[in-house]
Formats: sequence, structure tokens, C-alpha cells
Amino acid sequence: AMEKSYMSMFLLFIAISCVLAKDAGKKDTKETTAKPKLPQTLSRGWGDQLIWTQTYEEALFRSKHSQKPLMIIHHLEECPHSQALKKVFAEHKDIQKLAEKFILLNLVYETTDKNLAPDGQYVPRILFIDPSLTVRADITGRYSNRLYAYEPSDISLLYSNMQKALKLLKTEL
Repeated sequence: AMEKSYMSMFLLFIAISCVLAKDAGKKDTKETTAKPKLPQTLSRGWGDQLIWTQTYEEALFRSKHSQKPLMIIHHLEECPHSQALKKVFAEHKDIQKLAEKFILLNLVYETTDKNLAPDGQYVPRILFIDPSLTVRADITGRYSNRLYAYEPSDISLLYSNMQKALKLLKTEL
């Protein structure tokens, strides 16, 4: 168990150092080039034409006010599993189309909200939250040891889970 916490601390450190490096790099580009309103960096490659929120708080606010469900993707740039899932997600036309009905957020760091890690802080993991700000812990992938993990081969399951998140919404609100 000790190794596990060391490992997650190490991963967290990597994630934090990446975020800091990214922010440092962002500053000089802003002055020199006029950027479009939503820089593609917010998508981090998960769907450059989709509208992504910047923070968890903003995402919750938008979900509540637009009455759209929220889809949160936790991933890490250095993680081969995250990279593989991102590739199929970004290239899946139906998923990209359906994603427009969601408030979208992808995170390379953990939030302090424990509800976003019902069974641990692993990546990649995808969770849905409805506009009443309830985490839909019942919408799971196919792995019993990592309920919210998806492999590239699970992309059709992810698609049907997205449909489920939208459907449950209509019947329950």
C-alpha cells in the first residue's frame, strides 16, 4: 500500500509540473499572437472543434445553468492509455457529435472533489454529472476494478454511456 501512495504522489507531481510548465509557456504567446477566443489547448486534443470548459467550477456552473449534463475526462499527457483513448475519442464522429450536447471538461490534474474519484484517482477515467450536480456513479465502463476506465476497444460502450447520461437526464428532471 505504501508503494501505491508514493506512486500516486509521483504521478500527481508529474501532472502538477506539467500544468505549471504549460502556464509558463502560455504567457509569451498571448502578447505576440492574437489568439481566437477559445484556444485549442483547452481541448488537449479530445475534440478541437468542441467547446471545453477551463475549470471544474466553471463546468458545474455551466451544467447547472444550461441543464446539460457534464462529462469529465481525467487523463495525463504522458499516459499511453490516455493517449490511445484520446485518439479514438477524437476520431469517432458520432461521439464528437454527441459531445456537443454536454458541458465538457478534460483534466490533467485531480480536483479536491472526492466524488470525482469514487474508486480511485486513475487515468483515463470518465465521469458524468447531471445538472442537479449529482455525480452519475451508476454510469460505468466494463472493468470492475476501475469502474470509470475505458480502453480504445470500449469506445462504443462509452458512446452508449453518453447516450444514457442524456436519456436519464430527460426522465429524471
